[in-house]
Amino acid sequence: MNEATSEAMKEVTKTSAVGAISIRGIGKTFKTGKTTFRALENIDLEVGANEFVTILGPSGCGKSTLLRIVAGLEESNEGVADVDGDTIVGPGADRGMVFQGYTLFPWLTVRQNIEYGPKLKGVSILERRAISNRYLRITRLEEFASRFPKQLSGGMKQRVAIARALANGPKVLLLDEPFGALDAQTKLEMQEALLDVWEKEKTTVLFITHDIDEAIFLSQRIVVMAAGPGRILKEFPVTLPAERTPEVREHPEFLKLRRELAGLLRHKEL
Repeated sequence: MNEATSEAMKEVTKTSAVGAISIRGIGKTFKTGKTTFRALENIDLEVGANEFVTILGPSGCGKSTLLRIVAGLEESNEGVADVDGDTIVGPGADRGMVFQGYTLFPWLTVRQNIEYGPKLKGVSILERRAISNRYLRITRLEEFASRFPKQLSGGMKQRVAIARALANGPKVLLLDEPFGALDAQTKLEMQEALLDVWEKEKTTVLFITHDIDEAIFLSQRIVVMAAGPGRILKEFPVTLPAERTPEVREHPEFLKLRRELAGLLRHKEL
């Protein structure tokens, strides 16, 4: 494939990508029989196009519920969420979702998993191959293209999941604790890999975690949530160097922000 074709296929995946998220007055109540649980209360959040924002909070604060509302997998009882002014009413190709669990199709190869979305949309074989080649390269999975999920490590499976989500050309990438099940070393490697992908793609990212160090390392901005009901406590800009090398974890700003976040969560965790 020549360079012109490669660039053309790149445009196929990123057509009209902007990805500004607006969340206004979102509330969510779950009812089970006579029991009512208020999961989210009056959530307002703006995420700029191409911004990397992390929602940080303890288990039960509603952060995953909020992400599912943005993904269109859950309906809110109050408020509205939109992407580029288009109200979210269900799942859509403008949003790609990556879960903590490995949601790959076990009967498909790595390449086939990545090409699955474009295939459903009727993209030609030539274009699908160009798309999968691009994301295999970006996620450093080229030599594993013909392997099946059972032949991959946990970190590799999540790289395939990210590549599969990006292959649809989404404006927004939503990640719900995608590295939570990985061992410590693999988790660090995957954080660096995700930033590398984001630098290349500049897709808007909304990331969920309860890991303070992970939130600081990855983000341009951190939104802290608390439970009882789920609500936003405070937002923190991350003013670390743009290049997030492992050494940045010892940066004075990193350590200062870690202390602030830990203190806030310790005081508010219910």
